[in-house]
Amino acid sequence: MPNYRRALVPGATWFFTVVLARRGSNLLVTYIDALRTAIRTTRRERPFRIDAMVVLPDHLHAIWTLPPVDSDFPTRWRLIKSRFSRAIPAPGRTTWSRTRKSERGIWQRRYWEHLIRDEADLLQHVDYCHFNPVKHGLVTNPAEWPYSTFHRDVRRGLYPSEWGVEFDCRVGAPHPPCDIDFGEMAGSKNPSYS
Repeated sequence: MPNYRRALVPGATWFFTVVLARRGSNLLVTYIDALRTAIRTTRRERPFRIDAMVVLPDHLHAIWTLPPVDSDFPTRWRLIKSRFSRAIPAPGRTTWSRTRKSERGIWQRRYWEHLIRDEADLLQHVDYCHFNPVKHGLVTNPAEWPYSTFHRDVRRGLYPSEWGVEFDCRVGAPHPPCDIDFGEMAGSKNPSYS
């Protein structure tokens, strides 16, 4: 079995992509309340701040900041995935390998993580989260997708509500200034981890 190495940096900000085992499924939006409960319960036990997040039918993207002395995002994802899996109806048949490992076959076993390096990297990944439903053809602008922190960030004045409509907001494309303060996001004196 491969020996996966993860960079565990206390207090770091991370971008994640977590995917269902069956691409094309819609379990995450069908059972969005179960996913919210799994995340909420995990955050109460093991705090982290959600800097950005988008939930699509078969995968999600999230940007988290962990508390200053904590680097254990793998346990958080394991808890979220297992709580969600137990909360929804069984998806049907699973492989012998998944059954042997007590897996229900809902999630891909691995996920992708990226350590956020600086403010530009953070902004690029926040934009990526917010624009992802448009990229996948689910909506024509980010404000139409209900399962995104885009709405929270619009209320906070960080993004205009029409962001992604009147200009090119592909990842890396120039866009109007965004008022996210990286210092505040990654290491403020009173960050909200719950």
